[in-house]
Amino acid sequence: MPKVKKVVYDFLRGSFLTDESAFNNWRIIIFVVALLLIMISSAHNADKKAIKISELNKRKRELRAEYVDTGTILMRMKMESSIREKAKERGLIPSKTPPKKIKVTYKD
Repeated sequence: MPKVKKVVYDFLRGSFLTDESAFNNWRIIIFVVALLLIMISSAHNADKKAIKISELNKRKRELRAEYVDTGTILMRMKMESSIREKAKERGLIPSKTPPKKIKVTYKD
């Protein structure tokens, strides 16, 4: 039991970082820290991209709704009843006599 106690005490004191084999320990620690930094960085980048995607999806839904509204307004403006009302406002009235078709015949 005293050997386990000594190993734990040495570990808690940090002697594995100061003894003669510390160089190998430091290399591993630096490698692990670098991997952790890369992992944290990539997680932040993934979060930023997810937020950007959600913003773009929201904007896409807004633009789609605007497109549908504009199309509805255009269809109402093209209706014959709407055109007749606007023409009446300008003083134009429909003709009482229907239009006549003109045929052009060529004689050789």
